[in-house]
Amino acid sequence: MTISVLLADDQHLVRAGFRSLLRRGRDITVVGEASTGDEAVRAARTLRPDVILMDIRMPGIDGITATRQILGFHPAKIIILTTFETDEYVFAALAAGASGFLTKEIDPDGLRNAVRVVAAGDALLSPSVTRRVVGEFAHRPVVAAASPGGDRLAVLTEREREVVRLVATGFSNDDIARELVISPLTAKTHVTRAIAKLGVRDRVQLVIVAFQDGLVGN
Repeated sequence: MTISVLLADDQHLVRAGFRSLLRRGRDITVVGEASTGDEAVRAARTLRPDVILMDIRMPGIDGITATRQILGFHPAKIIILTTFETDEYVFAALAAGASGFLTKEIDPDGLRNAVRVVAAGDALLSPSVTRRVVGEFAHRPVVAAASPGGDRLAVLTEREREVVRLVATGFSNDDIARELVISPLTAKTHVTRAIAKLGVRDRVQLVIVAFQDGLVGN
């Protein structure tokens, strides 16, 4: 299956570099480009890409606002790419619904892998986005379905709780499979069920709920 990608960055050379790097992946196709946040929104509405690489600082609306608007009509996986790795941007990007946050210093293989990871439904944060950042973000509001008793995690089975804990500590589906001695498909099924039961959008918000409800310590 080919992953369709939209590039949104106000610098032509940056877009050209990303386009060249991504085209080396046979399973990845760049279907469009945008140089402003407004263009990104229009392109996403027309092209319906699987993944969007979104710069933060662009003319017109910024990348975070564009992310929020796009996710209002199309469930794309959006990776925020920026040279400004600050807590403020991490928080804003995750709150807007981004599935990943990476700096532009990422290496070519890492970039292509990031596209594949979010396209498969996983969340992605750069290694330097630390546990402290995620833990601090966990104290901010997140949309999730609370159970009648007030314990959102009560709707999960013990195995699902363990899977959510591992997701919150940075484990991929393959990592979870090895840790729990189950298949990657079973691990993915547990994650998908936990997301559905908790009423959250994706793995990022699953992590936030885990921190908020004390499943993982800050």
